[in-house]
Amino acid sequence: MELLRKWLGHPEDIYNLLRFKMGGYRAVMPRMDTDSLGCGLRTCYRYLNQTSRSFAAVIQALDGELRHAVCIFYLVLRALDTVEDDMSIPLDVKVPMLHEFHSHLYQPDWKYTESKEKDRQVLEDFPTISMEFRKLSKVYQDVISDICHKMGVGMAEFLEKKVDSQQEWDKYCHYVAGLVGIGLSRLFSASELEDSIVGQDTDLANSMGLFLQKTNIIRDYLEDQMEGREFWPREVWSRYAKKLSDLAKPENIDVAVQCLNELITNALHHVPDVLTYLSRLKNQSVFNFCAIPQVMAIATLAACYNNQQVFRGVVKIRKGQAVTLMMDATNIQAVKAIMYQYVEEIYQKIPSTDPSCHKTQQAIAAIRAASLPGGPMASRHHYSPIYLSCAMLLAALSWQYLSTLSKATEEYVQAGDN
Repeated sequence: MELLRKWLGHPEDIYNLLRFKMGGYRAVMPRMDTDSLGCGLRTCYRYLNQTSRSFAAVIQALDGELRHAVCIFYLVLRALDTVEDDMSIPLDVKVPMLHEFHSHLYQPDWKYTESKEKDRQVLEDFPTISMEFRKLSKVYQDVISDICHKMGVGMAEFLEKKVDSQQEWDKYCHYVAGLVGIGLSRLFSASELEDSIVGQDTDLANSMGLFLQKTNIIRDYLEDQMEGREFWPREVWSRYAKKLSDLAKPENIDVAVQCLNELITNALHHVPDVLTYLSRLKNQSVFNFCAIPQVMAIATLAACYNNQQVFRGVVKIRKGQAVTLMMDATNIQAVKAIMYQYVEEIYQKIPSTDPSCHKTQQAIAAIRAASLPGGPMASRHHYSPIYLSCAMLLAALSWQYLSTLSKATEEYVQAGDN
């Protein structure tokens, strides 16, 4: 009955879940025809679906040859990431592997069969992935190889190095996410679906990646602590605790939330760049691909801001909220309105005693200036009484059925791929 109570508190979620189930999903992410693909490419898309619950659908919705290039790009970086994550590989072996990984793209028989990681199939069958890579146009190959090389070097740098300063936090996030944004932007321009400026403006592309990565790092504090990982910058958390793990202690919850709010404020500074980047996109499939993760991120930060639950468990946005964002974030005015809505939600929660309150207000002022409300999303939560009445009735009659709806959506929202 807890699920029923949640829906009764947000009856619009039921309407949007039904809208999503009855066709809204395919309007944003049309099904891809795999029957016409060759054996190797079909295998690559199978690996994509197995290793990326959150990106597989949006990648497969991209137009034309760009779809295949981004699929291969993702699998190459997933293989690289699998090497980095595998704690069974000694450092004296792992470091040169990361540095040289890009060269394996041109070695037809190279594979690695000793990994213990869950995604090891992308290493064990790397010959299939590298074969499809070599079938891509040279312009795509050059981008993928270059980003793979730079990311491998960056990963190796941070293997035994903790994130100390906020500058190093930006650098780490650049290596693991900013470079992805830069690589994707170059692929978009290479496909000619987007203008050359999209691939050339690396600062904006980097901000797209940093905003997503910082959101993941902030949200995943407790999970990372349990796994022995630390990604919050020492320069920030050391002002609130002697050890990062101390923030999870009940007696430190007040200063923990203050530290959390400071990091969220840091992440919010990327939002104006995100809006500028998205405003340049012309192709609808590329826009959806880029915009959906960004609106999910701002909703996640709004849920995390000033929230003690970050240090006690998992903070998630509601599934009904998530599908609404997926269906609505299809144009720049809609995205601006979404950003405006969630930063206003953060603004309303800013404690006057928070050490970062003025910086948070300044960051929100910059976002307000870039995303003044307007367009179809400005009143997107105002439903007529008849819709709400129907939603309440549906909640009472069919909550059990709805609890099993949209497995694909749940995986997209909860996967948390970094």
